[in-house]
Amino acid sequence: MSNSENPVVAVKQGKLKGSLKKCLDGSSYYSFKGIPYAQPPVGKLRFKDPLPVQPWEGVRDASEHGPVCPQYDMVTADFVEGDEDCLYLNVYTKNLQPGSKIPTMVYVHGGAFLSGSGNSETYGPEFLFKNDVIIVTLNYRLEALGFLCLNTPDVPGNAGMKDQVLALRWIKENISKFGGDPDNITLFGESAGSAAVTAHMLSPMSQGLFHRAIAQSGVCLSYWSIAHNPVERAFRVGKVFGFDTDNPYKLADSLRSLPVMELAKISMKVRTEDEKYRGLPIYLTPTIEKKFDGVESFLTEDPMDLLLAGKVQKVPLLLGYNSGEAMLMVNDHVRKIDILNKEPSYLLPRDVATKVSREKMIELGARVKEYYVGNKDFSKDNVRPIIDLHTDINFTYQMQRFLHFYNSLAPTYMYVFNCTTELNMLKQVLGMSKLEGACHAEDLFYLFCSEMSRQHYESHEHVRAVVDRLTKYWTDFAKTGNPTPTKEGVEWLPYTSSNREYMILDHQDKMANYAAKERVEFWNKIYSDAGLPTITKSTL
Repeated sequence: MSNSENPVVAVKQGKLKGSLKKCLDGSSYYSFKGIPYAQPPVGKLRFKDPLPVQPWEGVRDASEHGPVCPQYDMVTADFVEGDEDCLYLNVYTKNLQPGSKIPTMVYVHGGAFLSGSGNSETYGPEFLFKNDVIIVTLNYRLEALGFLCLNTPDVPGNAGMKDQVLALRWIKENISKFGGDPDNITLFGESAGSAAVTAHMLSPMSQGLFHRAIAQSGVCLSYWSIAHNPVERAFRVGKVFGFDTDNPYKLADSLRSLPVMELAKISMKVRTEDEKYRGLPIYLTPTIEKKFDGVESFLTEDPMDLLLAGKVQKVPLLLGYNSGEAMLMVNDHVRKIDILNKEPSYLLPRDVATKVSREKMIELGARVKEYYVGNKDFSKDNVRPIIDLHTDINFTYQMQRFLHFYNSLAPTYMYVFNCTTELNMLKQVLGMSKLEGACHAEDLFYLFCSEMSRQHYESHEHVRAVVDRLTKYWTDFAKTGNPTPTKEGVEWLPYTSSNREYMILDHQDKMANYAAKERVEFWNKIYSDAGLPTITKSTL
């Protein structure tokens, strides 16, 4: 190991040469980027479970990020970038002494399971670094490459989730070489990454690989986080390319023959008619696998069934969402607004719609529309009901539902992020700056350092105050399992099903009880009438 401008660390697989970077206060930290944690999933390995990386000779350069996974821009639907050889992670640390036992935070990026990466242009560690933690970010396979499911031993599904598991195994095995504590690892993520974190809590493959969890804006109970009819979808993918077969092995071979870029934007081409109007456009996602001898399964039971049975890794959990999440989803709703007003049954999330009769679906859909807009139609001139509806469907209800069934098993803390400063850049881009609340993903600008967020942090004292407070909550939780262990300032009380304690994260943080009570109770009744497990009436 060297502490020079180009530090060298010896991990189990070989030597890595990193680089020296500067923190916000001018102090130094060590950056190791583009570390392979798996064999390149190319050729015959496409769609298959990942294999551990082979050892290398000599010193591997770890000064630059590895390629990102093939993906397209969700906004423009244009191809962006990517390489099928994409299974890399990044480690940022201030201390390379193996005995330092620094708490480690591993971040799983969001992006609807079809875009994103762990790169520092978006997820720079400098804000979190003020509180002496190690930050690890990672890439995993996306869309068809990561989530194609054929119910065969070769392609059972969940390759992208198993990528994350293999990364966690690599981290547990090697993090001490970077000064980290392999027995104090916090897994955190946002949006699809948050749903992935809660899925890891339920997966037997992930047991013992992390010790605390932070879930930001997503849980694996949400309809968009678990695949619907994944095998049928896989065959629809084949038909798009002219592979008209009912043999899953032939289909897999045929899809492996395609240029990878052809698979990087396939989701929207294989939607059903129902999916064009119902819910978010997220389709190739984690799945409930069929069991096979000799094949490790990530998830073989429904997440709710596992949660109800207590088959979950009982780790301290910090969970929450942003107050105006669905500002990001308004345009998608507006594009479909005439159909949604005419056929409000499309307003029901898929997990409800698939459990009830057509008549019941029509009845429940009418109730949803009436609740949010009364006897009027949804209108692009009044987007607040649209924001509330989609925030509730995709985040508010399912996250509180997860909390209800989990909080008795381990210490649990809930928040609602409501802060608005110059860092709420998505609201500005969407033209919604005057609306109250924080948009989906805007909490990330307060946790991770990018060029834009750094400029605002250095220029505005009120921005610094929020960033410093939020990152201290997150890192204190990572260190101790409690976001306010010293009880300085506002004490963050654990969530209980009786009082539903949560922290409102704003310019002035404060504790409150039962977030969005009326709206949660409305959705509780919808789910109850659909015969689905709900937050019990005894706790309302």
